[in-house]
Amino acid sequence: MSSAMQPTYLPATTDSIAQALEAKDPSESISILYQVLQNPSSSPEALRIKEQAISNLTELLTQEKKAEELRSLLTQLRPFFSLIPKAKTAKIVRGIIDAVAKIPDTSDLQISLCKEMVEWTRAEKRTFLRQRVEARLAALLMENKEYSEALNLLSGLIKEVRRLDDKLLLVDIDLLESKLHFSLRNLPKAKAALTAARTAANAIYVPPAQQGTIDLQSGILHAEEKDYKTAYSYFFEAFEAFNALEDPRAVFSLKYMLLCKIMVNQADDVAGIISSKAGLHYVGPELDAMKAVADAYSKRSLKFFETALRDYRAQLEEDPIVHRHLSSLYDTLLEQNLCRLIEPYSRVEIAHIAEMIELPVDHVEKKLSQMILDKKFAGTLDQGAGCLIIFDDPKTDAIFPATLETISNIGKVVDSLYMRSARIMA
Repeated sequence: MSSAMQPTYLPATTDSIAQALEAKDPSESISILYQVLQNPSSSPEALRIKEQAISNLTELLTQEKKAEELRSLLTQLRPFFSLIPKAKTAKIVRGIIDAVAKIPDTSDLQISLCKEMVEWTRAEKRTFLRQRVEARLAALLMENKEYSEALNLLSGLIKEVRRLDDKLLLVDIDLLESKLHFSLRNLPKAKAALTAARTAANAIYVPPAQQGTIDLQSGILHAEEKDYKTAYSYFFEAFEAFNALEDPRAVFSLKYMLLCKIMVNQADDVAGIISSKAGLHYVGPELDAMKAVADAYSKRSLKFFETALRDYRAQLEEDPIVHRHLSSLYDTLLEQNLCRLIEPYSRVEIAHIAEMIELPVDHVEKKLSQMILDKKFAGTLDQGAGCLIIFDDPKTDAIFPATLETISNIGKVVDSLYMRSARIMA
């Protein structure tokens, strides 16, 4: 029992609930609600009042950030669960797990709580609830970067749910599997799992939030394949769904939409999207970060780009999806700047280029050698003299393609004559 529980109990009536809600101090309200739950009565009315008490108690403990008390409440309620229908039990259990999730820095507690509930549901043979708690546990393990454990849990769960043909849960699990494989950089399996989620979703009614999640994951996978136009349309669909639901993920969908615009060389559209009616609703550090990147890209300025990365580190560097694409964008921008700087020269000191581009010499030297190997320009590095020697682009002699074409045509003529002679001889 919690420290808040008293040996006495209160009648399970609406008056007791009203008394708890009217209490000035949250701890007093919590104490009253615990006393209501202690009431031994199991009449339908008492059970209904207790369900209401659990709901109110969960809210109060969440507000007071008492995660451990929520955990102990779930344990204390186990005898009560045997008195109410399984569907109501599932609703209460998931509600309390969701309530713990709202309290910051409780990921380890959530994982151990889910593991406890999985063991209890297995012992009680509550398959429906166990599968949902296991799916939640896999999501928590993925967030905690415990990928192998999450994958093992999901692989068994998927087989079980497919047998039962529970489409709604299957959509959840396939979507989770797609995110998991994407985190492990296994793109083919991530796409296959997403396709399975879409197939299951097409057979049933999917809530808008779930559909938005599917579209968001589709956009992320298309962006990974550099198909930014398709990715943009998926992110837009996800944004519309989340925006209508006032889901906090709407701002991330909008952020990824702006990223796609930058990646397809339409950075000028970013300001227009942010200043639109929908965009203004989400103005904040996430959109400011993308605007700073768009401005730097429009000006082809590496210095502004690096300033944006430094000023908005949490929004750009710590978001793995944005970070991955901005790394390739930074490389493109660096290559464009270097090509522009070396264009007037046939021989130039690497230190001078580094000074002009305001980057370390060794960083510039490494990038130039990479560009030469990638045939971005013709040249060589004289490391002894610390110079870059640029060769003129070798002009292709027009006579060679013309000669090849002539030989090819002669070959066709010879083949044609051979076919005719063969027919005559026959």
